[in-house]
Amino acid sequence: MQLGWLRTFVVVYRTGSFTRAARRLDLSQPAVTQQIRGLEQELGRPLFERHTQGVKPTAAAEQLIRSVQGPVDALDDAVRRQFGLDRSQRPVYLGGPAELITARVLPAISDLIADGVQFRIGLGLADDLLSELEAGLYDLVLSTVRPRLRGIEATPLVDEVFALMGSAQVAEQIPAEEIELLGPEALGRFPLIAYAEFLPIIRRYWRSVFDVRASICPAVVVPDLRGVLAAVRSSAGISVLPTYLCAEELARGEVVPLLEPEIPPINTFYLANRIGALGREQIAMVHAHLRMKAQVWT
Repeated sequence: MQLGWLRTFVVVYRTGSFTRAARRLDLSQPAVTQQIRGLEQELGRPLFERHTQGVKPTAAAEQLIRSVQGPVDALDDAVRRQFGLDRSQRPVYLGGPAELITARVLPAISDLIADGVQFRIGLGLADDLLSELEAGLYDLVLSTVRPRLRGIEATPLVDEVFALMGSAQVAEQIPAEEIELLGPEALGRFPLIAYAEFLPIIRRYWRSVFDVRASICPAVVVPDLRGVLAAVRSSAGISVLPTYLCAEELARGEVVPLLEPEIPPINTFYLANRIGALGREQIAMVHAHLRMKAQVWT
């Protein structure tokens, strides 16, 4: 049995695809296929079943991965260190939503950057970033949804709290008591600023707080919550925003919660990584650092 076969097996298991594994290993797909077949012949049992979107591990593969992925990662790191390819010098590839990255993550890792840690930051939607994490393009991803991909593990990081926001001028025109009494009807005269045409955040707030479905046509759609905040701050309209993004504006009184429900809607951010990645000291350090700093995010 060749050690390289086990390394290829680990990468195929984590990516769920011979094609993605070949790209990550810098091999041809036939070479990856041949190595897996050689390993299967050596073990006397199949390891993967092909399907339309890649491959699915068999029970034998699930048993094997638990035994070999740690030693394979450790040997890989040892070889890199021995031959001057220490991964501690490699940038940490980190992905997440633009708003959280700019408002909280970059300030949180500024001390690591000052100490010499290099980062490559990617911005995008959770599903896209998690797929790229699975394919090996990222080391860590901050996700607004719980990952359900094979080979990916996730740690709950922080809860974002959503609030119905307006400028101080708008808040003077609409008492909270009126909103509590009339619900969404009290908001009808104010333009609605939305993150997306289908109102994902607003729909959730309406359902959770008012127990009704939001059926409103937004006045403005801007696919960046920082843009939504800028419109709300300038009295263009009202919206639902995560409070962490508005912390400074709230402190200065530039935006105001129009309603303070007893149980506000929340959403959990997850810090995701490929299984085994935290065996690398650099990634484990950034992972622990973000978990510590997230405790004071609001």
